[in-house]
Amino acid sequence: MQTYRTPDDRFTDLEDFPWEPRYADVADPDGGTLRMAWVEAGPADGPVALLLHGEPTWSYLYRKVLPVLAEAGVRAIAVDLVGFGRSDKPLATEDHSFARHVEWTRELVLDHLGLDEVTLVGQDWGGLIGLRLVAENPDRFSRVVAANTGLPTGDFDMPPIWWSFREAVVTAESLDVARLVEAGCVRGLDDAARSAYDAPFPDEAAKAGPRVMPTLVPTGTDDPATEANRAAWEVLTAWEKPFLTAFSDSDPITGAMAPVLRKLVPGTRDLEHPTLERAGHFLQEDAGEELGRVIAAFVLAR
Repeated sequence: MQTYRTPDDRFTDLEDFPWEPRYADVADPDGGTLRMAWVEAGPADGPVALLLHGEPTWSYLYRKVLPVLAEAGVRAIAVDLVGFGRSDKPLATEDHSFARHVEWTRELVLDHLGLDEVTLVGQDWGGLIGLRLVAENPDRFSRVVAANTGLPTGDFDMPPIWWSFREAVVTAESLDVARLVEAGCVRGLDDAARSAYDAPFPDEAAKAGPRVMPTLVPTGTDDPATEANRAAWEVLTAWEKPFLTAFSDSDPITGAMAPVLRKLVPGTRDLEHPTLERAGHFLQEDAGEELGRVIAAFVLAR
């Protein structure tokens, strides 16, 4: 497997992102390893919140959430998925699959970090991967925060705006990562944030991850991930542990999933599910501090 590792100097002087990266190796299918990165904030003995980002962002997305959780006494761990951020980037799109991303993330957070009694916080692909982790390792997770995400099986069609997004990403001659992120925000991005989202990808070859992820979302029942996602739903529809939906008010891609989750997952009952206002798909950008307060209160509730 050919991979790319973004030079460290691409990440110098990131605004409002002071946390030092940590690294561990996970297995690749060819017998080698891939380096995955993460950052931590908060006390080492605090309750754990696992923060998983989506397409095409990285752990920088949680820079407004991390300090709120740390101040509340939560050990917050924000991971860079393979192909994103400081993590290694397979250069061939065929080296990426839904199953591989689930396994790479599982190996990092459950084997290397040994996390237990975890609160998952998943947005976008962070939810697709994270909900699979929860369903396949239910004894390691105590709570879930689903934020602008879902778990498609291919049994239902995706909304037209998602198909437009998919087409734009797959066919773009030059993929403008920062522009994609900004398009998913209501309140816009400043120059520093745009630079930070571009930082992991100095050239087009490094963008295989962002390019391929939309094609890995199951859109038909013959998709390789369909059966595993259906099996995950069987677990989730019996999930009694607390499950919070924290969606924004302005996300046309995933907004319809909030009522579906609240209808199907038993753990959503008897909870007050917030709607974050004036926030788009990337609600961590538009309402990060508010999201942090929501997560902290949920993690610390007894």
